[in-house]
Amino acid sequence: MSAVHNFLFTVYPYICLAVFFMGSLARFDRDQYTWKSDSSQLLRSGQLRWGSNLFHAGILFLFFGHLFGQLTPHWLYEAFLPASQKQLLAVIAGGVAGLICFVGLTLLLHRRIFDPRIRLTSHRTDLAILVILWVQLVIGLGTLPSSLHHVSDPQTMLRLAEYLQGIATFSPNAALAAGVEWHFQAHMLLGMTIFLLFPFSRLVHVWSGFATVAYILRPYQVVRSRRLNVPAGQNQPRKTA
Repeated sequence: MSAVHNFLFTVYPYICLAVFFMGSLARFDRDQYTWKSDSSQLLRSGQLRWGSNLFHAGILFLFFGHLFGQLTPHWLYEAFLPASQKQLLAVIAGGVAGLICFVGLTLLLHRRIFDPRIRLTSHRTDLAILVILWVQLVIGLGTLPSSLHHVSDPQTMLRLAEYLQGIATFSPNAALAAGVEWHFQAHMLLGMTIFLLFPFSRLVHVWSGFATVAYILRPYQVVRSRRLNVPAGQNQPRKTA
């Protein structure tokens, strides 16, 4: 392994995670008025409705699919779900969710670029993060043919899952990411970069989405009226001439 590969797959993930957590906390503490999604619905709502719904439905499925699919140890599911079937399931479900997300994100990106009013009110970071997410989706969809070819021998999936689990447990092994196809490596590195850019973009509103779930599950508030000891006759109407 080269020193660059070792840095990218051993050190760089922790740089991205550190900036992701500390940067999000610092932005929430210092710039709460910028903690928003900067919706442009008032300028044009029709295309936004389709694009936003498709994008969010697809991206949430992909996020949790990657989270649980890659970070769940193989021994927890191998008794009832062989690795080859898991690979096939990931290709089909991930492909469908990826296409849904791709269509929605393309609509959002088209809207930001080709609508003059929305383009003028958009920050450069808005366009940049949409383009990066779009490229990430294209690379991810481009891995599907290779993943489908690996169904009969899912060693690549198991190696990459073991590598990501090592990152999560602070025992990274960059050798596991060496030798796999370039698009898998690019997909992981760009995914890490999105975590790096997260606190500096509109993506921070994702935290508010998770907070909304906690708000829904909160216990009921008990509100009681407070009786005031008012002297007798103080609130009686006065006679006037």
